[in-house]
Amino acid sequence: MNVLILGAGGRENALALAIAKSEGLGALFVAPGNPGCEKVAHRVVLDPAQASQVVAFCLTNAIDLVVVGPEAPLVAGVSDALADAGIACFGPRKAAARLEGSKGFTKDFCKEFGIPTGAYQRFSDREAALAYVRAQRAPIVVKADGLAAGKGVVVAMSLAEAEAAIESMFGGAFGAAGSEVVVEEFLEGEEASLFAISDGSRVVAFGGAQDHKRVGDGDTGPNTGGMGAYSPAPVLSDATIEKAMREIVRPTIAGMAARGTPFSGVLFAGLMVGDSGPKLIEFNVRFGDPEAEAVLARLDDDLLEFLHGAATGRLPDREPRFSPDTALTVIVAAKGYPGAVEKGARIRGWERAAEVPGVVVLHAGTKRIGDEIVADGGRVLAVTALGKDVVEARERAYAAIARIDFPGGFFRRDIAARALNRRPAS
Repeated sequence: MNVLILGAGGRENALALAIAKSEGLGALFVAPGNPGCEKVAHRVVLDPAQASQVVAFCLTNAIDLVVVGPEAPLVAGVSDALADAGIACFGPRKAAARLEGSKGFTKDFCKEFGIPTGAYQRFSDREAALAYVRAQRAPIVVKADGLAAGKGVVVAMSLAEAEAAIESMFGGAFGAAGSEVVVEEFLEGEEASLFAISDGSRVVAFGGAQDHKRVGDGDTGPNTGGMGAYSPAPVLSDATIEKAMREIVRPTIAGMAARGTPFSGVLFAGLMVGDSGPKLIEFNVRFGDPEAEAVLARLDDDLLEFLHGAATGRLPDREPRFSPDTALTVIVAAKGYPGAVEKGARIRGWERAAEVPGVVVLHAGTKRIGDEIVADGGRVLAVTALGKDVVEARERAYAAIARIDFPGGFFRRDIAARALNRRPAS
């Protein structure tokens, strides 16, 4: 089976490594990919946002399955174009991708199908939104309705912060994504991420993780696309996962099918786990990043079998197998992230870092210039370690990072602090 992965980040590097293990794989391509993908895949100069280019490449190279990494091509309809050309695609069609493409759409969907989530209101008028938050008071959550690369969410702990978020979004900080704003109830509890894979009718849980969104240690500073993750997350007990599948994931798959817009691909439910059980924060319609790096490191199964089955309406009739070990990912980012960053700084020692037992160094925002690897984005490397428990995985990840020479980078030093705090004292 010939496979094309669309995307360029750490998630796509992790997908390439996992798919490359499948006995059913023929040729593996990634577009545009990054230097970390080169050991297992052929890189292609191709814009994932240009559906016509993607389709033409697939037809020329006998591609049997396209795996879409990022959300933007899905929301733009690349899956529809591939389906029209008779090419299987792991990722929902445009109508189903609205579950991520519009936060307001998802909140309305939850109300219609009785899916537990926070109270909310939608606004296309700045003054109305300001009046609402002043009446509700803080803490409160303000979100740009559309895609904002994981940065269009402000958890406002003060009224002034909420007002500033509304002014910023309606002022064009996120372009068209902020032309409508969703203001939500602040939910108490712990955030966690649950993946599920569906073929449009059947759905199976596909691992969980806990992400670290804030840029600084102790969950300080602005939200980012993610500074690290670990899997499994203790807050996602087997009972909590089953409750989330029963009350959130399965009703969503059934509701989308009932609407005539069946969802196939990976449904990533961002959850708030509180005293009353899990509630939905938001949906994503692709693997999370950096959660995917941690979850896929634990997969003891044929990823390609599940991806192709979901894309063709033949999801395997079994649960996927995962290692009982813990995987932990630490993002090494360029200084300035999540704001403006300087590109081009040299990165050395990453091969030595990968020699630490249980460690793989995934590339997220790098490029090759001659024999050098240089930074080419905000999140640069995703150092992922597997260990018998969270302590061992954490020690291995940070030991690997200590071998990396990247003066222009930084990382959080407290990934998995919540999991460590849950451990009984020895």
